[in-house]
Amino acid sequence: MSPSPKGRLGYNAALILSALEAGTGYGLDVIERTGLSAGTVYPALRKLEENGHIAGEWEEASGAHSEGRPARRYYRITREGESALTAAKAEIAARQRALGWVDPNG
Repeated sequence: MSPSPKGRLGYNAALILSALEAGTGYGLDVIERTGLSAGTVYPALRKLEENGHIAGEWEEASGAHSEGRPARRYYRITREGESALTAAKAEIAARQRALGWVDPNG
């Protein structure tokens, strides 16, 4: 799922932002950290960037070419993304408690 037009995050978008919480990462990093498929991650990264939840920047092509690979786009979570992730975590935790999936006391 990608973020809704109102900025509310779906589960996959929250998972992707959570993967970027520790620092920058590129698409394959996010795939490996989350276990999501490329077909889910790459469109979600584009949507998260369009919505201002992450910022992306291409690495220098010369460095990538010297390593024999294409240039990578590195993403980092923005303040807006951090706020949206905090709200999503609270919402997910509340849903889990409501469903009895977690101990409400712990």
